[in-house]
Amino acid sequence: MNTTPSAAGRLPASIPEYLEQLRAALAGADKAMIQDALYDAEEYLRSEMAEQPGKSEAEVIASVAGSYGAPEEVADIYRDTEVTVTRALRPPAPRQRKSLLGRFFGVAADPHTYGALFYMLLSLATGIFYFTWVVTGASLSAGLLILIVGIPLLLLFLLSVRLLSLVEGRIVEVLLGERMPRRPLYTQRDKTLLARIGDMFTDGGTWTAMLYMLLMLPLGIAYFTVVVTLLSMSLAFIAAPLGLFFPSSLDVTFSSWSVTEQAPWLLPVISAFGVVLLFATLHLARGVGKLHSLFAKHLLVRRPLV
Repeated sequence: MNTTPSAAGRLPASIPEYLEQLRAALAGADKAMIQDALYDAEEYLRSEMAEQPGKSEAEVIASVAGSYGAPEEVADIYRDTEVTVTRALRPPAPRQRKSLLGRFFGVAADPHTYGALFYMLLSLATGIFYFTWVVTGASLSAGLLILIVGIPLLLLFLLSVRLLSLVEGRIVEVLLGERMPRRPLYTQRDKTLLARIGDMFTDGGTWTAMLYMLLMLPLGIAYFTVVVTLLSMSLAFIAAPLGLFFPSSLDVTFSSWSVTEQAPWLLPVISAFGVVLLFATLHLARGVGKLHSLFAKHLLVRRPLV
């Protein structure tokens, strides 16, 4: 790789300056990718600093510029790699259908539909866990602040929130297909310990992640209830004609009126309605998945600050 000067006409003189130029070079890129790029660059430069004791940050940056690259070069590499990885991980696109019926029933061929459906079922468990963790952690931390143990407990709780937000991001990316961070949020590591602790409190990402986890309980209950109810109804309607053969266990009854006994000709109609309801449920799940992925990205991914 050829060494090229930065946009300012020279290589950065410090790691924070390098990261600032890298962030500027990645302007307009996906926020999650910027977070990963800054984290990787800082990790690499810090490790080089540790392996070359006695050298200044400017000397280390100049010595690795040929192998790692100037900020603009690293930004170009990340953009190209992102395109390559996205293409490799993207599931095969379903065949485009022109007719209305084709588009309606074609939802069954979209892999994102089943990822969203599973996410809606899983969200009840994750929502309960996130809500319990945040409420319990915040209550214990606030209650013990008058004691010495309260401060480290609060810091551990805030760190756990950041870790859980990273885990949730991986779940969202795998199941819903939205690009989320694969590295922790970048923090300037040459700051003092007190300054870095202060950043945890002033960083809006910490609080938006907590808000997301609190909201996941009502959202998880709603997602789980809707998908289980609609799937149960649609499958029950589809199986309605079997009531002709098993009237004691599959009798379709509205109020006290038995469709199976008094109007068996309606059973195929009910079954057809069940099929339509099933595919409508799949469309709903895919739509909810898209909306929730945008919601998660808005609250869990923050603009990295250098």
